[in-house]
Amino acid sequence: MIVVERDIVLPVTVDEAVSYLEDFRHAERWDPGTVRCVRVGEGPVRPGAEWRNTSRFNGRTTELLYRLDVREPARLVFVGTNTSVTATDDMRFEARGDGTVLLRYRASLRFKGLAKLATPFLRAEFEKLADRVARRLPAAVTEERNR
Repeated sequence: MIVVERDIVLPVTVDEAVSYLEDFRHAERWDPGTVRCVRVGEGPVRPGAEWRNTSRFNGRTTELLYRLDVREPARLVFVGTNTSVTATDDMRFEARGDGTVLLRYRASLRFKGLAKLATPFLRAEFEKLADRVARRLPAAVTEERNR
C-alpha cells in the first residue's frame, strides 16, 4: 500500500472547505491527475453519493468509482475503486486562529492482483502528485470563494 499525506493551509473557513471538497467533481480543479469527474445520480451530496473519476497517471488513463463514505463537520472520506486499486482520500479539517484551515490530506492506495507488484516503483510518483495537489488546492478553494 502507498500512503501519502500533506498538511495544506486553505484560506477559508472549515465550513467553506468542507462544502467545496465534499462535491468530488471539484477534483477536476485541484487534482492534477483528474481529467474528468462526474456525479453519478442526483440529490444532495451525502454519504453514499458517487462520482466517476477519470484520472491520468504515469501516462495511463484509468477510471474509478468514488463514493463519499464519511461526511462530518470537519472530516471527509472518499473511497474509489476499480479492478486494480482501492484509493482512499481522508481529509481532516482544523480551524486556525488566523481564519484559515489546516487540511490534513491523506491518500492511500491499495493495489490489487498483479498491480501490487508495481507498488514500490510508484511511491515516488504519488509523492510528486501529492505535492502538486498541495500547491493547487489553496488556489482552487480561493477561486471558488471569489465566485
